[in-house]
Amino acid sequence: MGILLHFVRNYPFSVTCVTLVWILSLMPFFPETPLDDVKFIDKWVHIVMYGGTCTVIWLEYLFRHKQHDSGKLFRWAWLAPVIMSGVLELLQEYCTFGRRNGDWLDLAANTTGCTLAAAIGIILLFARR
Repeated sequence: MGILLHFVRNYPFSVTCVTLVWILSLMPFFPETPLDDVKFIDKWVHIVMYGGTCTVIWLEYLFRHKQHDSGKLFRWAWLAPVIMSGVLELLQEYCTFGRRNGDWLDLAANTTGCTLAAAIGIILLFARR
C-alpha cells in the first residue's frame, strides 16, 4: 500500500491517466460516433491514449527530479505501460465475457504510443540539460 500512496502523492496526473486507461479499456462497450468510419481509428486512439499517458509520466518525472535515473524512466515510463497494455488486452479477451476483444494490433499501437512518448521525453531530457 505504501508504494501506491507514494505514486498517488508524487505523480497524481500519471496515476489519473493510468486509471483512465484501465477504465476505458475495460468498459463493456463504446457508443457509436461519426469517427467510426475512419480507417484504423481504433489504432489511432490507442496510440494517442498511451502516448499521452506516457508523456504525462515523463513530464511529471522530469519536473519532480533534478537527477534522472534512466533505468527508472525506462521501467516506469515505457516498460510498465507496455506490460500494462498486454495485461489489459488479455483481460479484454478472457475476462469481459465477450463484450470486448483483445487485439495484438492494439498492443502494437499502444507500444507505438509509449515509444513516441519516450522519444519526446528523451528530447525534453536532453533539452533540460
